[in-house]
Amino acid sequence: MSGLIDQIQQRTAAPDETPRVLDVDERATDEVLDALASDTGRALFRTLFDQPGTPSEIAERCDTSVQNVHYHVTNLREAGLIEPIETVYSEKGNEMTVYGPASDPIVFVGDGDLRPRLQRSLTDVVAGLGLLGLASLFVQWGAERLASPARDSVLGPASPTAASPDPGGSLVWLVFEVFEPGLLFFCGCLTVLSLAVYVARR
Repeated sequence: MSGLIDQIQQRTAAPDETPRVLDVDERATDEVLDALASDTGRALFRTLFDQPGTPSEIAERCDTSVQNVHYHVTNLREAGLIEPIETVYSEKGNEMTVYGPASDPIVFVGDGDLRPRLQRSLTDVVAGLGLLGLASLFVQWGAERLASPARDSVLGPASPTAASPDPGGSLVWLVFEVFEPGLLFFCGCLTVLSLAVYVARR
Protein backbone atom coordinates (compact mmCIF):
# COMPACT_ATOMS: atom_id res chain seq x y z
CA MET A 1 0.00 0.00 0.00
CA SER A 2 2.77 2.40 0.92
CA GLY A 3 4.46 1.68 -2.41
CA LEU A 4 1.29 2.66 -4.25
CA ILE A 5 0.98 5.88 -2.22
CA ASP A 6 4.63 6.72 -2.98
CA GLN A 7 3.97 6.28 -6.69
CA ILE A 8 0.79 8.36 -6.59
CA GLN A 9 2.40 11.29 -4.80
CA GLN A 10 5.52 11.51 -6.97
CA ARG A 11 5.62 15.11 -8.11
CA THR A 12 6.25 15.86 -11.74
CA ALA A 13 4.50 19.21 -12.20
CA ALA A 14 6.41 22.49 -12.13
CA PRO A 15 5.12 26.05 -11.74
CA ASP A 16 4.56 28.02 -14.93
CA GLU A 17 6.60 31.09 -14.00
CA THR A 18 5.82 33.59 -16.76
CA PRO A 19 6.53 37.32 -16.52
CA ARG A 20 3.68 39.49 -15.19
CA VAL A 21 3.48 43.23 -15.76
CA LEU A 22 1.17 45.34 -13.58
CA ASP A 23 0.11 48.95 -14.00
CA VAL A 24 0.35 50.75 -10.65
CA ASP A 25 -3.12 52.24 -11.19
CA GLU A 26 -5.04 49.02 -11.74
CA ARG A 27 -7.02 47.09 -9.15
CA ALA A 28 -4.95 43.90 -9.57
CA THR A 29 -1.90 45.80 -8.30
CA ASP A 30 -3.73 46.72 -5.10
CA GLU A 31 -4.61 43.05 -4.56
CA VAL A 32 -0.99 42.00 -5.09
CA LEU A 33 0.34 44.61 -2.67
CA ASP A 34 -2.29 43.72 -0.07
CA ALA A 35 -1.46 40.01 -0.33
CA LEU A 36 2.23 40.75 0.20
CA ALA A 37 1.73 43.34 2.95
CA SER A 38 2.32 40.93 5.85
CA ASP A 39 5.64 39.28 6.71
CA THR A 40 3.99 35.83 6.69
CA GLY A 41 2.47 36.38 3.26
CA ARG A 42 5.85 37.37 1.81
CA ALA A 43 7.64 34.47 3.53
CA LEU A 44 5.07 32.04 2.17
CA PHE A 45 5.41 33.49 -1.34
CA ARG A 46 9.23 33.31 -1.20
CA THR A 47 9.31 29.70 -0.04
CA LEU A 48 7.22 28.59 -3.01
CA PHE A 49 9.95 29.84 -5.34
CA ASP A 50 12.41 27.56 -3.57
CA GLN A 51 10.07 24.58 -3.82
CA PRO A 52 6.31 24.19 -4.40
CA GLY A 53 4.46 22.64 -1.48
CA THR A 54 1.21 21.67 0.20
CA PRO A 55 -0.24 23.87 2.97
CA SER A 56 1.18 21.58 5.66
CA GLU A 57 4.66 21.67 4.08
CA ILE A 58 4.47 25.45 3.74
CA ALA A 59 3.41 25.76 7.40
CA GLU A 60 6.42 23.72 8.48
CA ARG A 61 8.83 25.78 6.37
CA CYS A 62 7.41 29.12 7.56
CA ASP A 63 6.99 28.00 11.18
CA THR A 64 3.30 28.87 11.31
CA SER A 65 -0.06 27.10 11.56
CA VAL A 66 -1.80 25.38 8.67
CA GLN A 67 -4.84 27.59 9.32
CA ASN A 68 -2.68 30.71 8.89
CA VAL A 69 -1.22 29.27 5.68
CA HIS A 70 -4.72 28.65 4.27
CA TYR A 71 -5.58 32.30 4.95
CA HIS A 72 -2.53 33.63 3.12
CA VAL A 73 -2.80 31.05 0.32
CA THR A 74 -6.34 32.29 -0.35
CA ASN A 75 -5.12 35.91 -0.52
CA LEU A 76 -2.18 35.04 -2.76
CA ARG A 77 -4.37 32.97 -5.08
CA GLU A 78 -6.96 35.73 -5.39
CA ALA A 79 -4.15 38.16 -6.25
CA GLY A 80 -2.89 35.78 -8.95
CA LEU A 81 0.49 35.30 -7.27
CA ILE A 82 0.29 31.55 -6.70
CA GLU A 83 -1.68 28.73 -8.27
CA PRO A 84 -2.38 25.03 -7.75
CA ILE A 85 0.07 23.06 -9.88
CA GLU A 86 -0.59 19.50 -8.77
CA THR A 87 -2.58 17.20 -6.48
CA VAL A 88 -0.88 14.59 -4.27
CA TYR A 89 -2.12 12.16 -1.62
CA SER A 90 -1.05 11.71 1.98
CA GLU A 91 -0.23 8.35 3.52
CA LYS A 92 -3.84 8.22 4.73
CA GLY A 93 -5.10 8.82 1.21
CA ASN A 94 -6.16 12.44 1.75
CA GLU A 95 -6.03 14.68 -1.30
CA MET A 96 -3.64 17.64 -0.96
CA THR A 97 -3.07 20.55 -3.31
CA VAL A 98 0.48 21.58 -4.20
CA TYR A 99 0.95 25.32 -4.79
CA GLY A 100 3.61 27.13 -6.77
CA PRO A 101 4.29 30.69 -8.01
CA ALA A 102 2.11 31.83 -10.90
CA SER A 103 4.49 34.45 -12.28
CA ASP A 104 8.13 35.45 -12.19
CA PRO A 105 9.20 38.21 -12.48
CA ILE A 106 6.52 40.67 -11.38
CA VAL A 107 7.10 44.15 -12.81
CA PHE A 108 5.22 47.32 -11.84
CA VAL A 109 4.97 50.10 -14.43
CA GLY A 110 3.70 53.63 -13.93
CA ASP A 111 2.87 54.29 -17.58
CA GLY A 112 0.00 52.10 -18.79
CA ASP A 113 1.07 52.60 -22.42
CA LEU A 114 4.36 50.83 -21.71
CA ARG A 115 2.72 47.71 -20.29
CA PRO A 116 2.07 45.76 -23.55
CA ARG A 117 5.55 46.48 -24.88
CA LEU A 118 7.21 45.57 -21.59
CA GLN A 119 5.18 42.36 -21.35
CA ARG A 120 6.28 41.36 -24.87
CA SER A 121 9.89 42.29 -24.13
CA LEU A 122 10.02 40.20 -20.95
CA THR A 123 8.40 37.25 -22.69
CA ASP A 124 10.88 37.54 -25.57
CA VAL A 125 13.83 37.71 -23.17
CA VAL A 126 12.72 34.62 -21.23
CA ALA A 127 12.02 32.69 -24.44
CA GLY A 128 15.32 33.81 -25.96
CA LEU A 129 17.35 32.73 -22.94
CA GLY A 130 15.59 29.37 -22.96
CA LEU A 131 16.40 28.81 -26.64
CA LEU A 132 19.98 29.95 -26.10
CA GLY A 133 20.32 27.51 -23.21
CA LEU A 134 19.05 24.63 -25.36
CA ALA A 135 21.39 25.64 -28.19
CA SER A 136 24.31 25.71 -25.73
CA LEU A 137 23.50 22.18 -24.55
CA PHE A 138 23.41 21.03 -28.17
CA VAL A 139 26.79 22.71 -28.86
CA GLN A 140 28.27 21.03 -25.77
CA TRP A 141 26.95 17.62 -26.80
CA GLY A 142 28.11 18.00 -30.42
CA ALA A 143 31.56 19.31 -29.50
CA GLU A 144 32.16 16.43 -27.07
CA ARG A 145 31.15 13.84 -29.68
CA LEU A 146 33.27 15.39 -32.43
CA ALA A 147 36.36 15.90 -30.29
CA SER A 148 36.24 12.71 -28.22
CA PRO A 149 39.09 10.94 -30.11
CA ALA A 150 41.37 13.97 -29.82
CA ARG A 151 40.37 14.40 -26.21
CA ASP A 152 41.15 10.78 -25.37
CA SER A 153 44.57 11.03 -26.98
CA VAL A 154 45.40 14.20 -25.06
CA LEU A 155 44.19 12.85 -21.74
CA GLY A 156 45.61 9.35 -22.20
CA PRO A 157 48.28 7.88 -19.92
CA ALA A 158 51.70 9.43 -20.24
CA SER A 159 54.73 7.29 -21.04
CA PRO A 160 58.43 8.00 -20.60
CA THR A 161 58.90 7.85 -24.38
CA ALA A 162 55.97 10.12 -25.21
CA ALA A 163 56.72 12.99 -27.56
CA SER A 164 56.32 16.62 -26.58
CA PRO A 165 52.70 17.68 -26.18
CA ASP A 166 50.87 18.80 -29.28
CA PRO A 167 49.79 22.46 -29.17
CA GLY A 168 46.49 21.44 -30.74
CA GLY A 169 46.04 18.86 -28.01
CA SER A 170 46.70 21.49 -25.37
CA LEU A 171 43.95 23.59 -26.94
CA VAL A 172 41.53 20.64 -26.78
CA TRP A 173 42.44 20.09 -23.13
CA LEU A 174 41.95 23.79 -22.38
CA VAL A 175 38.56 23.93 -24.09
CA PHE A 176 37.13 20.76 -22.55
CA GLU A 177 38.73 20.74 -19.11
CA VAL A 178 38.84 24.46 -18.29
CA PHE A 179 36.19 26.09 -20.47
CA GLU A 180 33.15 24.06 -21.55
CA PRO A 181 32.18 24.63 -25.22
CA GLY A 182 28.50 25.04 -24.36
CA LEU A 183 29.30 27.65 -21.71
CA LEU A 184 31.62 29.51 -24.08
CA PHE A 185 28.87 29.52 -26.72
CA PHE A 186 26.28 30.80 -24.22
CA CYS A 187 28.53 33.58 -22.88
CA GLY A 188 29.67 34.54 -26.38
CA CYS A 189 26.10 34.85 -27.64
CA LEU A 190 25.10 36.92 -24.61
CA THR A 191 28.07 39.23 -25.18
CA VAL A 192 27.21 39.70 -28.87
CA LEU A 193 23.54 40.38 -28.05
CA SER A 194 24.48 42.86 -25.32
CA LEU A 195 26.77 44.74 -27.70
CA ALA A 196 24.08 44.75 -30.39
CA VAL A 197 21.50 46.21 -27.96
CA TYR A 198 24.03 48.80 -26.73
CA VAL A 199 24.87 49.91 -30.30
CA ALA A 200 21.18 50.01 -31.29
CA ARG A 201 20.32 52.31 -28.36
CA ARG A 202 23.11 54.81 -29.08
